[in-house]
Amino acid sequence: MTILDHIVAYKKKEIAAKKEAYAMKLFESSMLFDRPVISLATALKNSDTGIIAEHKRRSPSKSVINEKADLPDVVSGYQEARVSAISVLTDTRFFGGSIEDLLLARSTVTIPLLRKEFIIDPYQLFEARAAGADAILLIAAILTKEQLSQLATVAKSLQLEVLLEVHNEEELLRSPLENIDLLGVNNRDLKTFEVSTDISKELASRIPSHLVKVSESGLSHPETILELREYGYNGFLMGEHFMRESNPGRSASEFIKNLRS
Repeated sequence: MTILDHIVAYKKKEIAAKKEAYAMKLFESSMLFDRPVISLATALKNSDTGIIAEHKRRSPSKSVINEKADLPDVVSGYQEARVSAISVLTDTRFFGGSIEDLLLARSTVTIPLLRKEFIIDPYQLFEARAAGADAILLIAAILTKEQLSQLATVAKSLQLEVLLEVHNEEELLRSPLENIDLLGVNNRDLKTFEVSTDISKELASRIPSHLVKVSESGLSHPETILELREYGYNGFLMGEHFMRESNPGRSASEFIKNLRS
């Protein structure tokens, strides 16, 4: 069983328990449910940096990254650094996040928020909308073609933008792209956990031009961002690089200054 298989198996149990405790229809009564979303795709296309900075406490591969940083300080620091958007990891078991992290981020900043989660059920989409997300992540590696299509359709009915993440050409070619706004290429090999931006470069020409291209993982140098822009990428999802520092917002600010210089 791969780490993704293990995560999905656990996620199914987690969602089942949540459904028993809190009916999906109750999310519609949230004050945030009908708020106008802020377009992640537009923010990236109009940005001169395209940085999506992530709030991430830990990961299965790196264990603890930063569990001491205060979330409001982190996300407000990111916004002050002029990042384009913020990704909030809400998985608890494997990444140390929570849906409350998304709620707290939404009450703190005014830029687009991406819910970073292992989404396998429409319940999570309603939950994301009620917690103030503007966009959600769908991971091709854990979803069938039918599941991708269903979840993307539900997300769009909730006015949530969809970032579809692929790891290789096979995932890209088999994925339905209706109701997809952004296409993310994860540079991390799921089998070896090695990271290389070569996969972003290889897949760039195969991504339909109407989708906003996002490169994910292994982005730690301004030169890499500049190089990937030449391949048509508008978005760059960065998590561990900033979160490893005691002051992630300041780290993001310094990175963006170097990127612009």
